[in-house]
Amino acid sequence: MTAENAAMTGLHPVDEKLPVWRLGAYGLQHVLAFYSAAVIVPILVAGALHLPRETLIHLIDADLFTCGIASLLQAVGFGPVGVRLPLLQGVTFTAVGPMIAIGSAVGGGTPGLLSIYGSVIVAGFVTLLMARHFAGLVRFFPPVVTGSIILIIGLALLPVAANDIVSGASPSVMQDHVPLRSIWYGLGTLASILVIQRLFRGFIATIAVLIGLVLGTVVAWILGDANFGEVSSAPLLSITHPFYFGMPTFHPVSILSMVIVMTISMIETIGNVYATGEIVDKPITSEDIARTLRADGIATMLGGVLNSFPYTCFAENVGLVRMTAVKSRWVVAAAAVIMMLLGCLPRLGALVAAVPLPVLGGAALAMFATVAVVGVQTLSRVDFNRQSNVIIVGTSIGLSMLATAQPHISDTFPMWAKIVFGSGITLGSLSAISLHLIFNVKRTIHEATHATDVPREALIDERIREG
Repeated sequence: MTAENAAMTGLHPVDEKLPVWRLGAYGLQHVLAFYSAAVIVPILVAGALHLPRETLIHLIDADLFTCGIASLLQAVGFGPVGVRLPLLQGVTFTAVGPMIAIGSAVGGGTPGLLSIYGSVIVAGFVTLLMARHFAGLVRFFPPVVTGSIILIIGLALLPVAANDIVSGASPSVMQDHVPLRSIWYGLGTLASILVIQRLFRGFIATIAVLIGLVLGTVVAWILGDANFGEVSSAPLLSITHPFYFGMPTFHPVSILSMVIVMTISMIETIGNVYATGEIVDKPITSEDIARTLRADGIATMLGGVLNSFPYTCFAENVGLVRMTAVKSRWVVAAAAVIMMLLGCLPRLGALVAAVPLPVLGGAALAMFATVAVVGVQTLSRVDFNRQSNVIIVGTSIGLSMLATAQPHISDTFPMWAKIVFGSGITLGSLSAISLHLIFNVKRTIHEATHATDVPREALIDERIREG
């Protein structure tokens, strides 16, 4: 939405309702950018619990369908639920390790899934109850904290894009033989996106990522590296229904583990909400955070009921909003509808899944780096003449990169600590929050006592005056 249109209509760009054909194109672009990350969690869990292929297919369909519901909750909202920003919801990667441990503890298979679903439902309910109280902590998140977290999210996701470009097995495994053709697909997709953004304006420029993905896939198909054979063999219709695998089971230790996962996920969610607020130029208040977390909690509960997993805001699509400058939350609503269709129509899902990983990686490289740039923009407001701020940002980024570059360091820790050390985003985010409380504790308490939902600009001006 242009500034002129915003002035004429009086609507914030976030609330603009675009023509249906544009919503469809923009929504599809979000889905393509999101798809591989959306389905990787069911694949990892199913593999670790030794689930049959039929179960995996149902998990993927259920995941996509519930992703759509969760995204509608967040972007469209109802009552005090949903932040009403262009935020797409997906299964949190933080939960992968704990879920595999929970399922394996009862022998894997379907009993493992039922144990996971029980802990997910309770953790979602706890998140819903904690939303208002957790949102009150936002006053402890000045730009030095939020900027660090946003920057960390962008940097920590870059290895995921790099892994896709080299057709790697996992971001935690160094690829010792990199296919040259994969690199050309990834860099070619990136180059096509950049060329389109440079040569075109308006609508074409805003769907540069979509066009780049289509072009990369077509080239790969011509060269024999994109296979659409599974499209015709996929089922026509697949409808997930509550408790498809049976009634969940509830184990106290599993529930506690998942509650910890959701607590950490809430911190990452706050970073994504602030990043989106910066991009769409909409100040974020503690009530916005509470609405976001309520949606996460309800979506996670639904995940356990509808045979899926815990949900959170996806940083992948935050970067896409920044790249395209399309700020309407109704675009995410359109993407949500598309995901629900993918979850019910496996052939559509198979068509999207045919996009080669290196092609996705080329687009993701640009989007993740854009998230990091938003973090840099936020940190530009920080007074780095204060040594404490330099320590907070530097140490947090350093710890995040430690866990990102050497992901197997978490293997030496007990399970409860693996949740922290197994993710560069989690470790870096907790570091930024903790170090701010340690080094700026007096200023933090003073600001927390005298301000709750004061506009962020006013708080920033006050910090600058305080030096």
